[in-house]
Amino acid sequence: MQITVSLHGIFRIDRFKKEMCEYPDGSSAQRVIDDLQIPIQLLGIVLINGIHAKAEDILQSGDTLMLLPLLEGG
Repeated sequence: MQITVSLHGIFRIDRFKKEMCEYPDGSSAQRVIDDLQIPIQLLGIVLINGIHAKAEDILQSGDTLMLLPLLEGG
């Protein structure tokens, strides 16, 4: 299946901003996170098609997965 992965903040360092990716049917957001070697302790928000999701949620062909880091500051 083909999905769009959109990375934000520090996750773009040495990666990409937005890219079409191929994954086997039934893949979860966690698989993408693992493949991109994104440290789970830095992961703040997971969105699938603009809706808050969990890393274990299953992706469907055509989905857009957005990964946002934790925010710091004040």
